[in-house]
Amino acid sequence: MVYTIEKVTTLIGARRYGESDGNVRWILTDSRSLCFPEETLFFAIRSERNDGHKYIADLYRRGVRSFVVEVLPADWQKDYPDANFLKVPFALEALQRLAERHRDEFDIPVVGITGSNGKTVVKEWLYQLLSPSMTVTRSPRSYNSQIGVPLSVWLLSEQSQVGVFEAGISQPGEMESLRDIIQPTVGVITNLGAAHQENFKSMADKCHEKLRLFHDSKAIVYPYDDEVIRQCVESYDYKGEQIAWSVKDPSVRLFVKSVDKKNTQTTVTYVFNGVESAYTLPFIDEASVANSITCAAVALHLGLTADEIAQRMPAIEPVAMRLEVKEGQHGCTLINDSYNSDVNSLDIALDFMNRRPDHEGRRRTLILSDIYQSGEDGDTLYKKVSELAVKRGVQKFIGVGPEISRCADEIMIEEKYFFDDCNSFIGSTVFRSLRDEVILLKGSRKFSFDRLTELLEQKVHETILEVNLNSVVKNLNYYRSYMKPTTKLVCMVKADAYGAGSVEVAKTLQDHRVDYLAVAVADEGVTLRKNGITCNIMIMNPEMTAFKTMFDYKLEPEVYSFRLLDALVKAAQKEGITGYPVHIKLDTGMHRLGFDPRCDMDELISRLKHQNAIIPRSVFSHFVGSDSDDFDNFSAMQFKLFDEGSKKLQSAFSHKILRHMDNSAGIEHFPERQMDMCRLGLGLYGIDSRDNSVLNTVSTLKTTILQIHHVPKEDTVGYSRKGVLTRDSVIGAIPIGYADGLNRRLGCGHCYCLVNGQKAPYVGNICMDVAMIDLTGIDCKEGDTVEIFGEHLPVTVLSDVLGTIPYEVLTSISNRVKRVYFQD
Repeated sequence: MVYTIEKVTTLIGARRYGESDGNVRWILTDSRSLCFPEETLFFAIRSERNDGHKYIADLYRRGVRSFVVEVLPADWQKDYPDANFLKVPFALEALQRLAERHRDEFDIPVVGITGSNGKTVVKEWLYQLLSPSMTVTRSPRSYNSQIGVPLSVWLLSEQSQVGVFEAGISQPGEMESLRDIIQPTVGVITNLGAAHQENFKSMADKCHEKLRLFHDSKAIVYPYDDEVIRQCVESYDYKGEQIAWSVKDPSVRLFVKSVDKKNTQTTVTYVFNGVESAYTLPFIDEASVANSITCAAVALHLGLTADEIAQRMPAIEPVAMRLEVKEGQHGCTLINDSYNSDVNSLDIALDFMNRRPDHEGRRRTLILSDIYQSGEDGDTLYKKVSELAVKRGVQKFIGVGPEISRCADEIMIEEKYFFDDCNSFIGSTVFRSLRDEVILLKGSRKFSFDRLTELLEQKVHETILEVNLNSVVKNLNYYRSYMKPTTKLVCMVKADAYGAGSVEVAKTLQDHRVDYLAVAVADEGVTLRKNGITCNIMIMNPEMTAFKTMFDYKLEPEVYSFRLLDALVKAAQKEGITGYPVHIKLDTGMHRLGFDPRCDMDELISRLKHQNAIIPRSVFSHFVGSDSDDFDNFSAMQFKLFDEGSKKLQSAFSHKILRHMDNSAGIEHFPERQMDMCRLGLGLYGIDSRDNSVLNTVSTLKTTILQIHHVPKEDTVGYSRKGVLTRDSVIGAIPIGYADGLNRRLGCGHCYCLVNGQKAPYVGNICMDVAMIDLTGIDCKEGDTVEIFGEHLPVTVLSDVLGTIPYEVLTSISNRVKRVYFQD
């Protein structure tokens, strides 16, 4: 839908400055995601750490002419002669109000989903159940926040027959604004868990906050067997229809009579409004069963028949709520987002691909299947797809499916190919010629895109390290919450980002505007530069043989000794360089590297002042024991030494020298000592060194069961007969060994891995490439997944057994273990 700028001004109650004509079709809150500037309205939202107003000049240069602002730019008439500025007290509230007014235009069923877990799965499965007979507009991915919800509701269009939107909250008082935007006619609460519980007095308080979403809903769907939810609903002043489901109480609207699990599927027999029916679900886990019952209740309320549900539920596809980045064959990088295919999720995936820096300048290729249930005719739909692809920098287009092939003329990309099905594409010369490309795979499983992914993926190892880039961002924001908005941040990506892979992690951190990245040696910095990393990079252990490399790639070295200082100055002077930024390290008690602030400062300042080749950009030191309260007195002594030495250095120069001392533990323990900048290391990767707890798991090491043996108790397992069996045992072999980073000291029963959620101890010595595990009593088969560490088995379990720190375990993972990156 399109709104005139006059209409938008009225809808959000703004005061307009500027008289240019304009229409609004797209709304934007992140300047990096700009696609169609001519019809974009940018909301300059302020947050604790950022301010949208500072991106106005760049957006204007790129063609945006409509802005919602809290403060008018200086000289706006002169600098932005063709712009419209809509001035409001709060840009975020204006965004929410516009979405609310947009929602008022639609008299259709709208489902609002909340809960601690399962929101996205229920939303996607409802889409799969409803879309064969209705045009469904839903939240893209997990757009359920104060910004995500209005962006989702804005997607409602003339074709929309049903809306399905998530609403997520983390603290009291957030749900009311989301309710006013979504205005659900049907409310769904999936469950109640521990997420964000620290912000609520009790589980009941959190439940009541979530139920505020349904205040004006005509119906509410909820799990009756959850006692907290049931009691809260009963005490809530709710006037609408209650559709409770239960596996215990036959008096509710939807009674689950039986749940029969067999191999890979579950048959659910239920009674709805007194009529018994059944459906089969292609999953057996408890969460999937509960989510399917919720979906069935909503679908029945919206008019689907029991027969339609029985026909569609077996075809429900798993929701891969993540966008994966994998290394592909022949120099390709694969971005796999093939769990669904619609225009809105396509735009998000294209934006992700477009924002990934690629220093090698490889072609950006889109492989797209037919898009179903869009509510638009094919020509209109694929013309829109073409516009998105062109704007997002796609240079090569491959369409798979009869409908997209029919509309080939609508795709305005010079290099384009079309195939009726996936098999035709796989058998073509186009498939065989894919080389040195960044490839986005976007298509439905019914087009066999999972097979396509498997063929294109680089085959390295059955053992993989999954890296959750969303968790990296969550950990980043966790530590930023302890920092002042003005405090800068250095993020450590040395040692290949603690084993997670420095290039992908650095791309994510750069996208989230960290101030510095830090690596150990120059070669690590060169790798980042060659992969498109443009932000400042600090070299923590510069080698004297690498000065030229640092100059060539704009890498900023740490300087910790007079010998290094003199050599660096000489090398810079030889290159004719002046004012090259360096970072001065002071030794306040670690006694590893650094100038002594008690006796070296005068000489250091003198040498720095008597040359102009280098200039101190920052000065720093390192807390010895910020992770322990026992060392607080020593930490105070360290800080005093650093404070005196760094101030003395600063007083000798007129330019600003950044001071920093807080590491991950210090950010949390000494927020008052953050000064100008902090350094985030292990905490970025999900380990709180203060108590060895896990924040948000970044790295998950997985493998598979290669073979299963039944071994009698009188036999032994492994080299040197170290695996002594005391019972008849089921022994599994897994393709991971000490050459992959699985420490040999974990063997002989000292530690365990997880198989289908159960502990499987290591048996005997761990070999170079294979380990043996005890599967006795565990329901499993060859090919099943094994978790070495990750979401369910914290890496700290392994480090505790080894008597070491998580750093060592994480950085020991071999480069032959394939890294797979994903974001939700």
